[in-house]
Amino acid sequence: MKSYEHLFIDGRWVAPVHKGTFETIDPSTEQVIAKVAAATAEDVDLAVKAARKAFDEGPWPRMSGAERAAVLRRIGKGIRDRIDELAQLEVRDNGKPLPEALWDLGDAAGCFEFYAGLAEKLDENAETPVTLSDDRFSSVARKEPIGVAGAIIPWNFPLLMAAWKVAPALAAGCTMVLKPSELTPLTALELGDIVAAADLPPGVLNIVTGFGKDAGAPLSEHPGIDKLAFTGSVPTGSRIMQAAARDIKNVSLELGGKSPFIVFDDSDVEAAVEWIMFGIFWNQGEVCSATSRVLVQRGIYDKLLERLTREAEKITIGSGLQEGVLLGPIVSKGQFEKIREAIERGVEEGARLVTGGNRPAHLDKGYFMQPVVFADVPETSWVWNEEIFGPVVCIRPFDDEAQAVRSANDSRFGLGAAVMSRDDARCERVARNLRAGIVWINCSQPTFTEAPWGGYKQSGIGRELGEWGLNNYLETKQITRYNSDQPWGWYIK
Repeated sequence: MKSYEHLFIDGRWVAPVHKGTFETIDPSTEQVIAKVAAATAEDVDLAVKAARKAFDEGPWPRMSGAERAAVLRRIGKGIRDRIDELAQLEVRDNGKPLPEALWDLGDAAGCFEFYAGLAEKLDENAETPVTLSDDRFSSVARKEPIGVAGAIIPWNFPLLMAAWKVAPALAAGCTMVLKPSELTPLTALELGDIVAAADLPPGVLNIVTGFGKDAGAPLSEHPGIDKLAFTGSVPTGSRIMQAAARDIKNVSLELGGKSPFIVFDDSDVEAAVEWIMFGIFWNQGEVCSATSRVLVQRGIYDKLLERLTREAEKITIGSGLQEGVLLGPIVSKGQFEKIREAIERGVEEGARLVTGGNRPAHLDKGYFMQPVVFADVPETSWVWNEEIFGPVVCIRPFDDEAQAVRSANDSRFGLGAAVMSRDDARCERVARNLRAGIVWINCSQPTFTEAPWGGYKQSGIGRELGEWGLNNYLETKQITRYNSDQPWGWYIK
């Protein structure tokens, strides 16, 4: 196994200042995959200084968008050239089924390719003329890179979440320090080799691995960072906002969710069951936008619940490297125990556990869990209101549209939401009334690089993906010129 005991700083692989390491675990076997470099504040400082120098003195921000685009496309190609190897590594590190990992890695490569196109467009659209009320002056609004970005990413889509932040930042001309999750650091470290082979200038992307308190907190608090981008939990996002407030840093946050899925009784039950399952059991339910609260109109409630339960119990569970597996292990022992505690709490608070929640009988190692279906879940219960981040779906009935929308919106989160009905007008009406940043009609969870991603309320601030993701890493500068030969006249008489 390749050594991962170094950090990627200033275009080179370097040992941590204190030579510390930690272990990353295969959740399907509970065995150590590799020892990984454990960064501390000193390492973060070196990485930020490298990024700062690359931004202030290096060529990257001064290149044309077309020149940056060429590098981004080489990075995308570097991922595609190694996609099978990287997907296998991501399965071992995260646990997800191999077909899902291959899908994620293809999306990661596509993300770099998409932002290469937007980088090229910056050459044409970097300056926008502004019409002024005084024709003695002319003005333009200019887009410029924001500076040095610090990015902290989660463990559920390791390389894809890196791409969502690295690609637009690099397209804009920023430099970056990337801190991946300590649970799934390996493919992010492989990105260091890929960007080096793509001739990304030294210091433009730096990768530091380690724990939140030792590496994440120093990164979010570092005065050399101009912009912080974070995906993860609400409590951590709150701490990052507090750290950013001290220096008035630009912040974008993609946080938790408890997304509702409204199914009206004119829906096709088979289609509804398939989308409900994809919305909560894809990636073991370890998805921030997972539609984990399902509201089913009473006319089809019993039928849909019976069908969903039967299909959930058929799901093949096992190692993500095993052919035909649809549900891999939970990412870590800690997360596995959190989900178990949530299930117990749900039962205690009145939810009916229809199926799941136990370790499959044929698997005595690994953090495997049968998918969970809760029915008749009280709106006041913890499992209805809080993010579980696992394969746990909560279902309750509703009677009419107004009740469904009220219940769906009754949440401190507002990331995703879905509605299903054969009545197109009703779907459009409900979609516009749902307080969420992403709404799906007659589906759940499809995600496109071209479309904005982000939430309302405590689900975050700002948007990723599409042109909105690029704008996260751009500042707008006004440049105004006085064009008259005549004195302005304020002082000279």
